Amino acid sequence: MLSRLSFLQKPQRPSEPRTRTIEVGGRSMPLTIRPDARARRITLRIEPGGQALKLTVPKGLREREIQDFLARHQGWLMTKLARFPTSSAVREGRYVPIRGEAHRILRTGKLRGLTEMSEIDGEKVLLVGGAEDHLARRIRDFLKQEARRDLERLAHDHAARIGRRIASITLKDTKSRWGSCSHDGNLSFSWRIVMAPHHVIDYLAAHEVAHLAEMNHSERFWAVCETLCPGADEARRWLKRNGAMLHVMDFG
Repeated sequence: MLSRLSFLQKPQRPSEPRTRTIEVGGRSMPLTIRPDARARRITLRIEPGGQALKLTVPKGLREREIQDFLARHQGWLMTKLARFPTSSAVREGRYVPIRGEAHRILRTGKLRGLTEMSEIDGEKVLLVGGAEDHLARRIRDFLKQEARRDLERLAHDHAARIGRRIASITLKDTKSRWGSCSHDGNLSFSWRIVMAPHHVIDYLAAHEVAHLAEMNHSERFWAVCETLCPGADEARRWLKRNGAMLHVMDFG
C-alpha cells in the first residue's frame, strides 16, 4: 500500500511526467513529477518499497511552488522513509532508474524470457524472468545491453558530425570516471550512465567523442562538446549532483 500525503478527493490521471533526483535526509531518490490539468492541489506519494517518489501537481504550477512544497514536507518524508530498508540490494518491488525514469522491478515467474520494460496501470515496470537469485545479474545484463545500444548510436552519430572515426567502444563499471577516450580512438563508458536521463547519456557520448578532436579540456574542446550536445553544461551539472546515486544499487 502506498504511503500518501494528499489534499485531493479523487485519483488523478497524470500526464507529461518528468523525473529528477532529490535529497531526503541524506538519501538521493528519484522523483517523478506529473502535471495534471484537473489537479487543484499537490499530491505526494512514496512508491512501494520506498525507493522512489511521485508528485502530482496542477498543470502550470511554478517550479518555486514545487520546491517550497517539498521543503515543507521534508520532515514527513523522512519519517515515512525511515520505515523502509536502506539496503542497496536489488530485489523485486524496488525501483531501478532507466534513462531517468523509475521502473519497479517485477519478476514474471517464468524461468525463461527476456528482461523488458513495460507499463502496468500507468506505472513503469521492469519485467524480469528467471530464478530469484539471478535477478540482479539479469537486470545488470539488461542495463548493459541498453547502455551499449544508446552509447554506440549516439557516439557514432556525434563522430560522423565532426568527421572522426571511433576504433572501439567498451563498457565498464568504474567509479572514478564516467568515460574515457584514447589517442587511438578507443572510447570507454560506464554502463551505469543508462540510469541517467537521456540528455545526460547524450552529453557523455558527446564529451568522449569531442576528445577525438581535442585530447584536453581546453576552450576548443568545450566548444566542440557544446556543438555536439547543446545544453552540455546542464547535463554536466546533473551528473555532478546526481552521479553518485547511479553507483548505489548493488547488482552483485
